[in-house]
Amino acid sequence: MHLSRAGKTRSSWPAFLAFFSLFSLVLLSAGPALAEEAIRAPDFNATGVDGKNFSLSGFSGSPLILHITNIEIPLCIECEKSLQGQVEELARLKQMHPEVQIATLNMRKNPYSQDGKSLAEKWWKVNISWPWTEDIEPYAIASKYLDYWNVRGGSSNPTLLLIDKDGMISGIYHVYRVGEGELDGVQSAETLYGKLQDLSSSKWQGLEGEISRQNVSALGMFVLGIVTSLAPCSIALMIAVFSYVLTVRRKDEYTRKSVSSSREGLMIGVAFTLGMASVFFVLGLFISQVGLFIRDSRIFDLLAGLIMILLGISNIKPLEEIIEPVTSRLRPAGGEHCTVKKSLLQRSVETSISLFQRSAFIGALTLGVFFALGWAPCALSMVLPVLIWLASQDVTPLAGGMMLFIFGVGHGVPIIPIATFSRTVGGRIGEKYVSVGAWTTKFFGALVIAVGLVYAARYFGILLW
Repeated sequence: MHLSRAGKTRSSWPAFLAFFSLFSLVLLSAGPALAEEAIRAPDFNATGVDGKNFSLSGFSGSPLILHITNIEIPLCIECEKSLQGQVEELARLKQMHPEVQIATLNMRKNPYSQDGKSLAEKWWKVNISWPWTEDIEPYAIASKYLDYWNVRGGSSNPTLLLIDKDGMISGIYHVYRVGEGELDGVQSAETLYGKLQDLSSSKWQGLEGEISRQNVSALGMFVLGIVTSLAPCSIALMIAVFSYVLTVRRKDEYTRKSVSSSREGLMIGVAFTLGMASVFFVLGLFISQVGLFIRDSRIFDLLAGLIMILLGISNIKPLEEIIEPVTSRLRPAGGEHCTVKKSLLQRSVETSISLFQRSAFIGALTLGVFFALGWAPCALSMVLPVLIWLASQDVTPLAGGMMLFIFGVGHGVPIIPIATFSRTVGGRIGEKYVSVGAWTTKFFGALVIAVGLVYAARYFGILLW
């Protein structure tokens, strides 16, 4: 009886969730053109160290050499030879051919350091007569060019981009990669001038150089969210929470004959998923921003790898069981007495139930938020590798937030059928999830260990991607 009415009911919330996820998928899946095609250089406005303003569009009409570098105190010691050599060649090119257009973006992590132009002129005795701007971390300008100065997860310092008279990127040259060494090497004044001449004529074809783009699939994040939600403890905890909530509301459901329990269950499941996904969205904003500061750190690769290895092991066999023989010896003899207190999740559920009295949607939304914040001890080993991976990617905070939102939607998918159908049917669905999750968790654990080993290997200079 209730199910037939629910099938005819139109609910805006599932449609909203589907539309928002589809919009996110399009937003994150849409990437720049392929490397062989013309790619328009992102425009920017900047103030040079001399106080004069300039923009990329202001150079249109003639080819431009965009010099992206990092010269500051402390200086990258292993990069110094390449940094100095490239600045000297650019200065020589400008002296030989004053009409050549050059602009430098100096990516500076230390806001208290002297500007890179002054340091280069003092250290290397060069005359820098072209526009030079300091781009302080988190790199408002240089972040637009992440795909060009980032190579296989590390920085190319320096990087040269050739931009034609129409503002299209035509050449990419990674002079030196931190932790790996010379790639394309220092580009001499003669070589650069020859390339500019070819670029001005019809001799230049396509794009020269390599774009190190790390495409992030929103669909992949959605599927990953579903996979990580299959941890038996997560499913069991969600079933327990919803059984408790629905039991408390059972009397109210039976007295309101006009309301379909399936319809309300669907709404509750969707609201719960949205609440949980919103927490992931905020977390994604923060994690992506932190990633700008740690992405180029080799110690981050080592720490991230070790953490992933430990988390992977805990997926296969809980670490508590592994170290139990040791902790049991350290545990003092005698009985243990402790005061029983309500857990955070327990108190959160009670708060959500009070909100259910006013609005089932608001109550479920709040429950989703509390659940995302309180279930961490259960599913941390499944979700943390995703957070570590996201921190290492070249994504903006908004894109990071949207990716984790989609991940959160996928993570909440199992609860929708559990909440929609009756408690009996939902329980059977939950049992299926748990049985599948038993081996999925172990497979995911082995995968996390493998990824952790790859990350840790990067610290020792072994680059597998």
